[in-house]
Parts: sequence; structure tokens; C-alpha cells
Amino acid sequence: MIISQTLKDIVVQKHTFSVPLDYQLNSNQQISIFAREIASVENQHKSLPYLVFFQGGPGFGAARPITNSGWIKRALQEYRVLLLDQRGTGLSTPVNAVSLSHLTATQQAEYLSHFRADNIIRDAEFIRAKLSANQPWSILGQSFGGFCVLHYLSAAPQGVKEAYITGGVPSLTRCADEVYQATYQRVLAKNADFFTRFTDARTLVDRIAQYLYEHKVYLATGEQLTVEMFQLLGINLGMEQGPEAVYYLLEQALIETSQGTEVNPLFLHQFSQFLDYNTNPIFALLHESIYCQQSASKWAAHRVRDNYPEFHYQPEQPLLFTGEMVYPWMFNQFNALKPLAAAAALIAEHKDWPDLYDLSQLANNTVPVAAAIYSEDMYVDMQYSLETAKQVGNLKYWLTSEYEHNGIRIDGEHILDKLISLNRGHCLR
Repeated sequence: MIISQTLKDIVVQKHTFSVPLDYQLNSNQQISIFAREIASVENQHKSLPYLVFFQGGPGFGAARPITNSGWIKRALQEYRVLLLDQRGTGLSTPVNAVSLSHLTATQQAEYLSHFRADNIIRDAEFIRAKLSANQPWSILGQSFGGFCVLHYLSAAPQGVKEAYITGGVPSLTRCADEVYQATYQRVLAKNADFFTRFTDARTLVDRIAQYLYEHKVYLATGEQLTVEMFQLLGINLGMEQGPEAVYYLLEQALIETSQGTEVNPLFLHQFSQFLDYNTNPIFALLHESIYCQQSASKWAAHRVRDNYPEFHYQPEQPLLFTGEMVYPWMFNQFNALKPLAAAAALIAEHKDWPDLYDLSQLANNTVPVAAAIYSEDMYVDMQYSLETAKQVGNLKYWLTSEYEHNGIRIDGEHILDKLISLNRGHCLR
């Protein structure tokens, strides 16, 4: 099914595909995959090659374009852009407690095991056969999308003409425990930066933490705002404009009333908008599995946290924010995750995750790859990214401290232009 639309400066076609849930089995179970194809108004009738965008996450639908701007503006100069809602996200048979409610916990875990990068790329190859007449296309991955790109180059390099990665060059071999050892160190550095930049933030944060420890406070969603949940705000510290947004939220958290200190209702309403666990459950359910190959995660972030006791809050001690970590207690505190707690526990113990990367294939890769590696990235460790860059043939990278992890949202036109120049042997400007 194809539906056409015209937005400001861009022309849109909406595609829906029916694909197998499990490509390995001869099963009749199908899921729906949605992709939004966009072209500039001036190029809408030209026969241009495709650039497929793989969103970060896992568990987030592709961006919904409003106008011809950012990285899309640069891409539309020479491509038709395909914004793929990865399976389980956006309009692609979305995963949530409601859609999974008819399944047992064991069935939910088995169903969710088909939503990693390997099947995302199988979906892409299925769609390529339909839209591109099996001609190779260009691909761009942001964050987790970069993990998808490297799996694509491992499993189906014949489908790729050229590849681009921003903020998402993962380790090819390191397990979840190693990843989180490095990540906690980066989060410590981001905490230090935050409290240095905003000199009254330490007082604000510790007052709020003490208040939450001593009182039961409920969000507008009805959930109790615990100290542990409050610490999760730190996931925003590694984003462009994220620290500023967190600070401005903290400023208005507590107010003085005739009854004494109270939590500002405005803060309680806005807090939930800073976290995506209720709205994007795949992120919590499958995040650790993106690092798993023939092994179980066993709640890696939760276990590794014990090596960093400064993250365990105690009254009268400074509170530190955590980062891009998933903890088992989240499935007891977030309303939309509670019905999926048993499935999450099974996924954490799942051992038979297939390998995601073919080291030999990547070492002999001939597809041109250009990657932006951000030296200050809180989510993808720079050293692991540089380690991988040496393991992938034909990969060129641009190492920069100019941007945080989501730099493509802030200066995407410039970043993509640099990567295209890098891939094609032009001098970087």
C-alpha cells in the first residue's frame, strides 16, 4: 500500500510491507513494516538512488519530517530518503504492553527475540527487493542505527552501495559487562561537567533527592517518583542541549508554600517527558541484548553498578545521575513496563542470541563507510569505536569533539555533508 502526501518543501510516500516475524522458519506469522519515502519538491520526478535511515534506540520510530531541513536537506540533494520504522516501533506493528497482552511471559520473550538488528536488516533487504529492484542502496545509521549498519555489512553487504554512521560505531566483540564498565566512567565525567557548569545544581539536586527519600511523591501519571527514577534524568546529560534542559527542570522542582517545601506540580508534569521508558518499551526490554552474542546480559548495567558505589544514593551524600542503563526495578516502577516484567526477566537470562557481526566479512569489507565518532560521547565509548574502526575494511572516520551523541539533530546538514565528502575522497571542509 502506498499513500502520497505533500509537506513543506518535500513530497512523501507512505509504504507498508508485510514481512515474516521469523525469517528462519516457514511460518505464516507476519508483521507490518512501515517506511516513509521522501523527496524534495524539485527532485520528486527524478530517478534518484535511495538513502535508508536507521534510527537510534533500539525501540524508537524514525523521525517524522516537517520540512526540508537538517541532514535530510543535504540528503535530498541527491537521494530519495527512506525513513524506516524498525519492527516494533512507530507504525511497524508496535510493541507495548497492550499489543503483547494476549501472550504469556514466555511467549512475549520469544516474540521479542525477533526484534534485534539481525531481523531489522532482513526487513530492509525485503524492502530493497520491492523498492530498489534489488539494486544496492546507501544507508545511514544514527546511534543504534550504526549497530544496524555494521550488521548489514556483515550479513548482506551486496545490498549496500555506501554507508554512513553517526555516533554509533559499537564494539564488535565486547560483552555487555565491558560496555557498561566504560559507560559508567563516561557518565561520571558527564556528572562532573554538569555540576561544574551549573554551580547551584548540586544544591538543587541534593535537596530534591533528600525530599524524595523522605516523602512519597507521585508523578502526574500516578507513578511514585523514587530517588532511583530521579537519577534516570542523567540519560539526557549526553545530548546536545540536554544538560541545559535538565538544569531548567531542576530549578523549578521545589517550591515554598504556607505548608512548607512542596514539589512543584509543573515539575511533576514535565519530568515524565524527559524519559521514554513508558512510551518506548523496546528500549528497556532489548537494550542490553544489542551487546549480546551467544551470551546473556543478566542485567549487566545493574550488576556493574556495584563497581561504582557512588551511584548508590544515601541520605546526606551527593546524588549522581545515571545514564543509558536499564535496571530490573524499572519494571516495577514504570506503569507501561510492569506488565512486561516477567518477559524482561526471561530476556535478561536468554543465552542463545546469534552473532551480530562477521569479523572476517567486516575485515574484508569493500563498501565505502564513513563514520562520525564523537570523542565526548556518553553512550558509545570512543575507544571501543576506534577499536572497531581498525577492524572494518574501507572505513574512514571523522573524530570530533564538536558534538554530543545526537549531533545529527543539531547540525545534521553539516555532519552528513562531511561524511559524504569523506566517503568520496574529498577534502573535509
